[in-house]
Amino acid sequence: MKREYYKWNSNHLGRDMELLVFGHAGDPVLFFPTRTARFYDYEDWQVIDALRKKIESGFLQVFCLDSIDRESFYSKDLHPAQRITRHLEYERYLLQEVLPLVRSLNSHPTLVAAGCSLGAYHAANLAFKYPTLFHKMVGLSGRYDLTTTMEHFDDLFDGYIDENIYFNMPGRFIPNLNNPELISQLKAMEIIFVVGEKDVFLDNNKSISNALWDKGIWNALHLWDGESHKARYWRHMVQLYL
Repeated sequence: MKREYYKWNSNHLGRDMELLVFGHAGDPVLFFPTRTARFYDYEDWQVIDALRKKIESGFLQVFCLDSIDRESFYSKDLHPAQRITRHLEYERYLLQEVLPLVRSLNSHPTLVAAGCSLGAYHAANLAFKYPTLFHKMVGLSGRYDLTTTMEHFDDLFDGYIDENIYFNMPGRFIPNLNNPELISQLKAMEIIFVVGEKDVFLDNNKSISNALWDKGIWNALHLWDGESHKARYWRHMVQLYL
């Protein structure tokens, strides 16, 4: 399996960023890490190895991304408005730095956005905001509204809400979506949610799935036994849904 490591100083983030690329061809997958995790964790957790056959066969090329969650959503020293601003800098890094790298390595016309846990949020948020870039979104064990408190998962903005936060929370903006062009673009995307029947995020997944269906946007919601919020489950999930 071809494996490549990339590192450069990001103009948009003002710091070094790293990523790993697995494979040589096929659907390019932007694979977002879990909460505050790193670009190498999916490899360490054998999630990439679970995809070995698809990667080696040229069906998928997986870009394991780094995160800056500790500098954005989980930076409690920052005002919530600054946290979302830092996240938007990360978004610009993805769109203006990572995507050109993807295009230079892979001529496939569209992308897959995928992630586990908070990575599922990142995948859904980016794909739903820029649906013409993606033909598929896969969210595993995700939470799609970071402004809500769910058991031991806090509201990451401490009750604060502004326009930037609203329009970066799929669980908030999808139910109120009324732009016909954007709805049409989302209808062209394959959207897959996977969550455990006892996962704390179950209701949040049901809510966003129903909100999409209310707009006539096809999506699949797959429920797994138990909590299913661990790498040993994700190793099986990626084989089925990526």
